[in-house]
Amino acid sequence: MRRRAFFTIIGVAAAAWSLTAALTIRGAAQDFMAPSGAPADVFPRPERPVADIVSPIWHGEKERDAAGEPRQLVRLLGIKPGMTVADIGAGSGYYVVRLAPIVGPKGRIIAEDVVPEYLQDLRKRVRALGLQNVTISLGEPHDPRLPAHSLDAAILVHMYHEVAQPYGLLYNLAPALKPGARVGIVDAIGPTVNHGTPPSLLRCELAAVGYHEIGFHPLTGSNAFLAIFAPPSDESRTRPDAIIACTQ
Repeated sequence: MRRRAFFTIIGVAAAAWSLTAALTIRGAAQDFMAPSGAPADVFPRPERPVADIVSPIWHGEKERDAAGEPRQLVRLLGIKPGMTVADIGAGSGYYVVRLAPIVGPKGRIIAEDVVPEYLQDLRKRVRALGLQNVTISLGEPHDPRLPAHSLDAAILVHMYHEVAQPYGLLYNLAPALKPGARVGIVDAIGPTVNHGTPPSLLRCELAAVGYHEIGFHPLTGSNAFLAIFAPPSDESRTRPDAIIACTQ
């Protein structure tokens, strides 16, 4: 009887924990952080400059809207109602507030960033707009710390050149992506020190971890591009000690 009671208590506690986790993910503008992935020190450092994080915004929102950047990204990535999309490096939430209505009440936007102050401001913005399908997530430069097999798509917009540990980030992002998920990276064409990314360097760094490019699209209205990649499976990811850093 004591053993049965003990396991009953354990089962109730586990169920309560699961419910709490689910509520954390589903609540409006709630914080979430998944368990850590591989540590930063097992990956090679990038052999190219890493731009400083200087602002939570890239350009003015009206300017970006006029260029039609979000509309192009949504169409080319096939973002639809019901999807779960992670905005890696969400910053001020430009894409968060535009994608949340598109994925709708059955979908979810996970707004991830490594700067706590940006997330504090974004949390206020999301709550002020009453967005019920947004989760705030604090990541690390080498690890977005997102739930396993949870994402239909991940976007990294005008921030890849600021990623201090791209190999770790990409390696630890892969398990969060569902089979058939896509990763879309938007950046300007130019050296990383000037807040851009050469497409050849981008392809090399993602291929080094096991990603495969499936689309490359210059975006109208700016000098930016959208590169779309299919992630590796957990088994086909390049081992951290086998990753060879690319040169710019």
